[in-house]
Amino acid sequence: MSVIENSKLTVVGAGSVGASVAYAALIRGSARHVALYDIAEAKVEAEVLDLAHGTQFTGSSDIVGGSDVAVAEGSHVVVITAGAKQNPGQTRTELAATNARIIRDMMPKLLEVAPNAVYVIVTNPCDVLTVLAQEATGLPTRRIFASGTVLDTSRLRWKLAQRAGVATSSVHAWIVGEHGDTEFPLWSTATIGSIPITEYDLPDGGRFTKDELDAIAVDVRDAAYKVIQGKGATNYAIGLSSARIVEAILRDEHAILPVSTVLEDFHGISGMALSVPSIVSAKGAVPLAGTPFSDPELALLRRSADALTTVADSLRG
Repeated sequence: MSVIENSKLTVVGAGSVGASVAYAALIRGSARHVALYDIAEAKVEAEVLDLAHGTQFTGSSDIVGGSDVAVAEGSHVVVITAGAKQNPGQTRTELAATNARIIRDMMPKLLEVAPNAVYVIVTNPCDVLTVLAQEATGLPTRRIFASGTVLDTSRLRWKLAQRAGVATSSVHAWIVGEHGDTEFPLWSTATIGSIPITEYDLPDGGRFTKDELDAIAVDVRDAAYKVIQGKGATNYAIGLSSARIVEAILRDEHAILPVSTVLEDFHGISGMALSVPSIVSAKGAVPLAGTPFSDPELALLRRSADALTTVADSLRG
């Protein structure tokens, strides 16, 4: 499927995540033009130069960038990765105050040069920052959303596929809620192929038990902490998953991805950004209102909303 003609993606932030998003977008051909913006002039120019040196091998995409926000002019999609990074032992919500200030300062400047773009927030805590950015800009909720649990869902499907002995693409399961400590899987609708997750015959002759599924959910939730502890940051997988979101927008795919939008009466929840299966297209992201939840899952979703609302309220004060 072809992308929007002459499509432009701007990635804000030239740290390990931003550079990985730009790299993934280039090698996947996610957009015709890729721009990288960061206020750290030497860093962003070095990253752009390094990426540009490889464009002979990336096909139809090119890369520009710099420390002037004008590089984002005319963007169809803006992916925001700028902010303080998560340190070992630090929760995503502890990052909130610093990164909220950065986002609030940056959004008006970006909107001046890219008023019609769809904005995707990757900076953590992405759910709370999406709420604050949407409130500050007044953008329609469909046009400013977070990458949410797209990566967490990929982590879940990878672990389930490994255990089941099937391709990751044959696992249909979702992580929803906060992109963080209160996220959870929708086990009630999870399948391998068309078989419910707890009825699938595993290669060892057994089946998934509740205890094993609970352990997998914890591994997925804590996966980022393990990566951060070992190498200081997560970057490759979030780069790839962000590029996938960009493609769904620029190709007007109407793909269903678990991105995080500010919800409006979603199973009774309003005013907080949470990841739920959503239709992602050139117009942005719209939650699938008919997504089924079991009663315990709905309680977990409300727990996510309550936890994040507390953080958001503290930052509004």
